[in-house]
Amino acid sequence: MDSLTQITLGAAVGEVVLGKKIGNRALIWGAIGGTIPDLDVIAGAFTTEIQELAYHRGFSHSILFSIIGAIILSWAIDKLYQSRYHKYFATIGWLLFPIGVGFFLNRFEVLPAGLGFSILIFVITAYILYRRYFIRSIVKPVATRQDWLWLCFWSLLTHPILDCFTTYGTQLFQPFSSYRVAFNTISVADPIYTVPFLILVIIASFYHRSNGTRRILVGLGIGLSSAYLIFAAINKQRINAVFEATLEQNNIEYTRYMTSPTILNNILWYCLAETEDGYYHGLYSIFDNKRKVNISFTARNEHLILDHPDDSTIKTLKWFSNDYYGLTQLSEDILQFNDLRFGSIDFGDGQETYIFNFPIHLKEEGYYELAKINGGPPPGDRKKSLQILFERLKGI
Repeated sequence: MDSLTQITLGAAVGEVVLGKKIGNRALIWGAIGGTIPDLDVIAGAFTTEIQELAYHRGFSHSILFSIIGAIILSWAIDKLYQSRYHKYFATIGWLLFPIGVGFFLNRFEVLPAGLGFSILIFVITAYILYRRYFIRSIVKPVATRQDWLWLCFWSLLTHPILDCFTTYGTQLFQPFSSYRVAFNTISVADPIYTVPFLILVIIASFYHRSNGTRRILVGLGIGLSSAYLIFAAINKQRINAVFEATLEQNNIEYTRYMTSPTILNNILWYCLAETEDGYYHGLYSIFDNKRKVNISFTARNEHLILDHPDDSTIKTLKWFSNDYYGLTQLSEDILQFNDLRFGSIDFGDGQETYIFNFPIHLKEEGYYELAKINGGPPPGDRKKSLQILFERLKGI
């Protein structure tokens, strides 16, 4: 799921494991552990587009990494607090936070004045650090290396486990298997899961570590978010039943199907069924008046790549899409590989814009090369796509 959700879950796990002993430090280190697996995106700066696609949610999201990472991180934390240079390391580490905020705001255009906002956070953070580390004497946390080990392990492990509930898929068993676990029950970003959880964790941080209210609030956050995951799983079974009935009513013979929630909600679902030549797909909202999916057909167009059965780029894209894909001819030497698991957006111009699509160029040497990764609606159409999404979410 998104980084904010993983930070929130990691902080809550840290509090459960070690909060009573070390207070807000447990929240902080749990949040750090909860976001570490997603740092695999940094590798994208040093790899090709196709390698980046295969690498994300790979080894850093595996059970083995959680074990190895916990051992290394817990050793580093223990050494950090034993070091006389602790306040300098802590200051540098904390100053990286506003830098990261600035990068996020500018990279995703969250705020028009993102750079100025991040500079303001940097100045405030520097002032707080100066007062905390260079004016007052800091009491070191009373925690053993084994305490740190458990905190790190559970904050690292719960990250890929939560990601397994999304559609993207998580390579939980790397390096022994590249199989991606995907339950398709919750969107990669869902405010109903994240916002109440985050608010409760933030409120809990203002209570002293010995105060029982703190643990009650964090426990309530974990309970509500877990209950939402259960609701999502039950909701998926209902959607599956509706889609199966729709396919049966239309006498459609299919080899397999999948359903997944659309972005930011668990109300509007995307349904996709594979046949010999292509896919039947449609949207269904739990607010729809009829228990029926309005379906349409998309051809796979497999003939476009029959001359390249062993192409490594195409093989990787097929693996990434779990073989739910369609092909569009853009020009004589350019194909668009469409990952159908995430659906498409109809802007009313007669053409569908696939949320995940990959233009691939046929090189003179006879192999395909991935040009870029298109994830999400085009930047200029994001507002309109959200309007279309929420209008359909209301039901028909």
